[in-house]
Amino acid sequence: MARMAGRRVLFAVPVLGVVTFGVFAVAAASPFDPVKAYAGTAGLTASQENLDQLRANLGVDQPLVARWWDWLASALRGDLGDSSVMRQPVADVIAERMGWSVLLAATAFLVAILLGTSLGVLAARRPGGWLDRCVSSAAYTLEAAPAFWLGLLAIWFFALKLDVLPAGGLTDAGSDVVTFGQVASHLVLPAAVLGVSQLPWFFLYVRQGVADALAEDPVRGARARGLSERTVLLGHALRSGMLPMLTLIGSRVPELITGALLVETVFSWPGIAAATVEAATSVDFSLLAALTVLATAAVLLGNLLSDLLYGLADPRVAFDG
Repeated sequence: MARMAGRRVLFAVPVLGVVTFGVFAVAAASPFDPVKAYAGTAGLTASQENLDQLRANLGVDQPLVARWWDWLASALRGDLGDSSVMRQPVADVIAERMGWSVLLAATAFLVAILLGTSLGVLAARRPGGWLDRCVSSAAYTLEAAPAFWLGLLAIWFFALKLDVLPAGGLTDAGSDVVTFGQVASHLVLPAAVLGVSQLPWFFLYVRQGVADALAEDPVRGARARGLSERTVLLGHALRSGMLPMLTLIGSRVPELITGALLVETVFSWPGIAAATVEAATSVDFSLLAALTVLATAAVLLGNLLSDLLYGLADPRVAFDG
């Protein structure tokens, strides 16, 4: 296990380097001018000399490779630079927002896994039954539904029509104190929408895996020995049927990140979505690179986690093979 994790870490180093260079290359080719975005309305009346001076101060007058190398060298020393659009250190921007994004994503992922697994097991018990048909139809429909559309629909129904949940934000309007109760109530809709958008894949994988496991000889043997259906289902079929789902955890991380950005934007959740959008439209090199590194690292970590979980669940898998 340690050797495999070490190999993955070594592999991640060049990947992150290439990804950051790609961010700088794409940003350099962007039609957006970071100087004008930084100057705002004052840039409309500023002289060319002032704009050139501002360009030099921001470091965007240097060649692409020089900008990337300077940022990379500083990042390796622990300095992620300053965000030109947020007007504060990149580390502070991430520290202020990352916790809320992690809370939303973790809650949504937990909802998707628990609900998808439960429904998948229940549907696999009676393939073709009314529950299987209803939930499978809903899962295939949700697969094609964009997260932002689900978010808008949830706001219309639960916040506007029923008025039972807040439409967005982190706290109630006019409140300057963040309390657990307010955060919990404001988290319900975005976490539920993001979790439901990820649920179909977990449901379909678990349903198919458990259904296949129920038809295998070990499960038939367990039934022949007189074990209860609950023991057969949870003790034998579920463990075998969960193996394919474990590999899904890592592969869903990129989709989870993308969905979280959309959901945060729809619900005005104070995570990294707003910072990512502003960094992209303003060509904020330092902030863009740091956020991309975090997203890439999350994907690599998710893939490693899925492999570790699969190996722990299935003793036949050799970690160091």
